Order: sequence, then structure tokens, then C-alpha cells
Amino acid sequence: MNATELPPLSGKVALVTGASRGIGYGIAEALVARGDRVCITGRGEDALKEAVERLGADRVVAVAGKAHDEAHQAIAVERTMEAFGRVDFLVNNAGTNPVFGPLAELDLNVARKVYETNVISALGFAQQTWKAWQQEHGGAIVNIASIAGVSASPFIGAYGMSKAAMVNLTLQLAHEFAPAVRVNAIAPAVVKTKFAQALYEGRESEAAAAYPLGRLGVPEDIGGAAAFLTSDQSDWITGQTLVVDGGMFLNAGVH
Repeated sequence: MNATELPPLSGKVALVTGASRGIGYGIAEALVARGDRVCITGRGEDALKEAVERLGADRVVAVAGKAHDEAHQAIAVERTMEAFGRVDFLVNNAGTNPVFGPLAELDLNVARKVYETNVISALGFAQQTWKAWQQEHGGAIVNIASIAGVSASPFIGAYGMSKAAMVNLTLQLAHEFAPAVRVNAIAPAVVKTKFAQALYEGRESEAAAAYPLGRLGVPEDIGGAAAFLTSDQSDWITGQTLVVDGGMFLNAGVH
């Protein structure tokens, strides 16, 4: 999308974490496409700069840092407020999955790292946006969970446990932040990103065959869901986890 294709401003502002590429970028792109201004975060300065250039520097700013760093969380929210004067929507997308293997052999320090990045950081960002804008002015939060958080997921158990916690964090925040702020989650199946590459690389056709819709997800699929959950069309939806899985769970029935 280039500047000549951008729609009129919506008046709304979003903060999307982990958005220099992949699902986060797809979400930021969907929000910009409807007229929102967006602050994106990520760990790499260069990747963020490239993302801002693609999305439109007049409508997007970036803040580099580690999602679990409380100072980074505060700076990202402050930068959003300075640049755009508000922060209506928070999308907690930043996540990590540094380990594959059975839980019986899981390094507990690695498990702690997964929780810090995938869960505690989301709570920290929610606290920051609540205090900076949403408590008084309202808005919406979308947490990116995973189908690994609502089903058993062999070899990515630590990741699945953290995403299950994200689902419950969504419920807790939806209860506490109502009626000012709606809080929902999205639970994707495998989406074609660098993050998930190990799950399908070299066997995409085989992996896609497990999905009734016949393909893996793409970031735009999740971007559309996030745009819906931060729109007026979802104004009576809160505390829900929207499974976006290409029909994978349909295969869990009796055959």
C-alpha cells in the first residue's frame, strides 16, 4: 500500500506489538488500510524501519525493544500518545517459541522466558494502555493466542501453555475492563510466517491437507479478524476467543 492508496483517517489509533513482520505486520496493515494510525513494536530497528516505509510513515511510527521489558512497554505507549494523542486499540501479538520437545524435558528457565514474553508482556501493555487512555475513553484489546492454547500440542507444550494463559488473561481483562474496554483473543492455526516456518517448511502441501479449507493461514487472515474485533461491528463482543483455523478443528470429530 502506498500513500496515494490510503483511505481517509478514521480518527482511531492502535498499538500493535511484534509487528515488523508476520501476523503483527498483517494486523497493522489491515488497520492502516481502514484509516487507523498505528504504532508498531518489535526487536529489530531495521525491520521496523522497513515496515514503517511500507505501511506509510505519515500514519505509522515504530518503537524498538523487547516486549517483556517494562520500560519498553511504557515508552511504546508514551510514543503512541505523543505521535497521535490517543491509543484506542491494543493488539498483543509479540510472542516467542524458542523450544521444541516434550514437557518432561523442558528447561524451566526457558518456560519462564516463554511466559515473560507471551503473557506477562501482554498484561504489561494492557496496564499501560488502560492508564494512558482506555480507562477514561474506552477502546478494545485483542490478544493473539493460538489453537495450541485450546488443545494439546505435542512438542510445543510451553508455547501452548502460555497461549492458554493468554486466553484466560483475555477473560480476566474483559471482566475487569468492562464496560469501557472490550477484550477478545484470536487463536490462529498455522499461519505462513517466519515464526511458524518450522511447522510447515518443506512439507506445506502435507501440512495444508490437514485443513478442510485446503491451505495454511496467511497474515491477512488474522489481520481481518483483528480489524473486525476492533470495529464497531463487534461492539457487543467481549471475553471471546475467535478460532481462525481453516477448519482444522472440524477434523477432530468422529470419522
